[in-house]
Amino acid sequence: MRVLYHHPLSPHCRKVRLALQEKRIPFDLRAERIWERRQEFLALNPAGTVPVLTEESGLVLADSYVICEYLDEAYPDTPLLGRTHAERAEVRRLVAWFDGKFNDEVTRNLLHEKQFKRMLNRGNPDGSALRAGYANIKSHLEYLGWLAETRSWLAGNSLSLADLAAAAHLSSLDYIGDVDWSQSEGAKDWYARIKSRPSFRPLLNERISGVTPPAHYDDLDF
Repeated sequence: MRVLYHHPLSPHCRKVRLALQEKRIPFDLRAERIWERRQEFLALNPAGTVPVLTEESGLVLADSYVICEYLDEAYPDTPLLGRTHAERAEVRRLVAWFDGKFNDEVTRNLLHEKQFKRMLNRGNPDGSALRAGYANIKSHLEYLGWLAETRSWLAGNSLSLADLAAAAHLSSLDYIGDVDWSQSEGAKDWYARIKSRPSFRPLLNERISGVTPPAHYDDLDF
């Protein structure tokens, strides 16, 4: 059986889960405590990071973007990277934006400081990092809202990996109550649409021990 090694709050893992669900590709989930550095897992990915996808053929894929590129090439019936060269370029640009810029300026300053530091026993959250994360998320929500208001989906006319990448980061942050949706109605409306998709239900139904999400987290009507 195809297996995805993941951490439930990792946006990069959530992106892969959403891609698999959108493509209706069956898979098993295995939560991996990467800080334990299991030898069996390191044999799959010496970097010791998640996500890692193992195919029934024995193929092992690591890194969320590598996995998603592979899925779009190997299972092309539901394309997530666009059809034309221009569409694929825009999808890749926005995936890089959310997995790079948004991750560095927001996710790392909030999710890492508040949750992953505790899991890794690396001390208390850095107040300056938290302030930077809360300040940065506002402009990112405004940009996302502008994209959503001027296009059918973030990268164009069709749902794409850009939407899944953005939703993966925002859903992780929303789980810990760190998204002020009043900052952008466009972003809020877009997120309500995407979290109503069947692919999102497993994420919204999942709970992490010791962390309770806000009441609106799994409310499809917000």
